[in-house]
Amino acid sequence: MKTTEIAIVELPKGPLTPDHFMTREADLPAPGAGEVLLRTILISIDAAARAWMQGATYRAPVNAGDAMPCYALSEVVESNAPGLTPGDLVVGETVWAGHAIRPAKGLEKVPAVRPLTHLMSVYGIAGKTAFHGLIHVGRPIAGETVLVSAAAGAVGCYVGQIAKAMGCRVIGVAGGPEKCAYVTEELGFDACVDYRDPGMFKALRKACPDGVDIYFDNVGGPVLEAALFVMNDRGRVVCCGAISQYDTDNATGPRNLPGMVVVKRLRMEGFIVMDFAHEEAAAQRALETWVGTGQIKVIEDVIDGLENAPAALIGLLAGENRGKRMVRVGPDP
Repeated sequence: MKTTEIAIVELPKGPLTPDHFMTREADLPAPGAGEVLLRTILISIDAAARAWMQGATYRAPVNAGDAMPCYALSEVVESNAPGLTPGDLVVGETVWAGHAIRPAKGLEKVPAVRPLTHLMSVYGIAGKTAFHGLIHVGRPIAGETVLVSAAAGAVGCYVGQIAKAMGCRVIGVAGGPEKCAYVTEELGFDACVDYRDPGMFKALRKACPDGVDIYFDNVGGPVLEAALFVMNDRGRVVCCGAISQYDTDNATGPRNLPGMVVVKRLRMEGFIVMDFAHEEAAAQRALETWVGTGQIKVIEDVIDGLENAPAALIGLLAGENRGKRMVRVGPDP
């Protein structure tokens, strides 16, 4: 059969643009042993996809000519693998395409939660990244102050809400007055600082008069640098991402490392959500409980059409989204 897919024409040097992508028709063979044919339903749009274009990370790099890899929710159409049958819903790595052949080994069968978009957001990679990073790396205690960058984004919006549910004081960092108002008024953060404000550092100090115990970093760069100054002694810095550094060939890091880490005896730790796969059941149970009690609002940003995936990623890198951004490729079964 044939499918439509979107590939990388050339690796970007500087900001990502639509010209870095191309749409093409691809032939798909019948699934081989241990493989399945998938119909794509929802594609996760993640800032990490831009980092994959810069070289090897926790996965192999993306090269020119490759179909753009992604995490997605798909329906099994044809199976040549034990444990998966047509009609099953799975999540896992695939590519920007209407259909794809994938090894069954890397796919996870999921229940038909409604709406299915929740499997990409609060019960998917966004919500579980927030949960595992905050709980297992940050280790919050009620009464502590938690600072979250990209607070209106896919992960940050859940980090803050989880921290509030656990009895912490939560400060967000977001881009622009509208997003900051959204973070406090809609998501319930105690305060939010605009990183675009020239007086950002003074505003951060004012918002955190007793310092910060946990900083959940999604952006890196100057915001990370500012956050280190307001950390309390023996604070924890959860390194989840560095979106401010991905879409440029002139990345800048904080200038106060390792000085601040040494002086304040900070712990900085990076993680990937797959590190905590053995804790999936606990994460699911907790997230379902908080959603059920209204302590977590589910924030989603769904864009229709595979052809809009490049623009969706470019817009994400520019901070357009609120909550988890995804692209709908096909209808729900």
